[in-house]
Parts: sequence; structure tokens; C-alpha cells
Amino acid sequence: MTEFTPFTALLGGALIGASAVLLMAFHGRIAGMTGIIAGLVPPFSQDWAWRAAFILGAIAAPALIVSATGPTIPFDSQVPTLWLIIGGLIVGIGVYFGSGCTSGHGVCGLARFSPRSLAATLVFMASTAATVFVVRHILGGF
Repeated sequence: MTEFTPFTALLGGALIGASAVLLMAFHGRIAGMTGIIAGLVPPFSQDWAWRAAFILGAIAAPALIVSATGPTIPFDSQVPTLWLIIGGLIVGIGVYFGSGCTSGHGVCGLARFSPRSLAATLVFMASTAATVFVVRHILGGF
């Protein structure tokens, strides 16, 4: 279990919001991570450069913060690595069929008052709640 860190959570949320606003302002694009990454794999998107810069920034920024401040938030997972990989694949399939991810629908779509994004985000959250309930209370897991 990780500890709640309100300052870093607020700062991280503000940076995510700022990056979404700047991407929309300068490129007219929604900051959905899945859509951005999709343009980085063959067949490559013509606007490959900003997509690569966005992903590199999303990876480099936390690394820079950790190197500048030192401490990290400890993370401990009792879930086996194979289960995490399978879960990631299931999420990827859902993102494909749901035409977007939580960053695209939940952050950007809700900010634009998109009814489609509201429906998608409600489905994401209900699925998450159902999964946690089944794993913890029915399967007696983690």
C-alpha cells in the first residue's frame, strides 16, 4: 500500500492538466496517452516528433524530480508479475475497444464536457470497483 501524498499528488495533477492544455493549445490534440503512443508504432504517424517528445517528457519528468529531490514513494505489490502483465494486456484491449483511455476520456474528455467521455469514464470506474470487489471479497485476494 502506498502512502497518500497530497502535495505531490496536487502538483502531479496540475502538471498533467497543464500538459493537456498546452498540447491542445499548440497542436489541437487531446492528451490521450494511448492515442499518442499509437502514433509511435508502425505505421508511424506523420506528427511523430511531438508524440515522441510528449512521451519522453512523461518518462523523463518523474526521473528528474526523483533525482532532484531524492526520496521516492515506496511501492509494494503483492500481485505476481505475470498477473500484472495479463492485467496490462486486458486494459490495452479495453482501451482499443473503448476508443480511448482514462487520460483521454477522464482528463481531457470530461474537461470538454464530452458525453461520450463521461460514459466511458463511468464504465472505467465501475469496472475498477467491480474488479476490486471480486478480487478482494469473492476470490479472497490481495
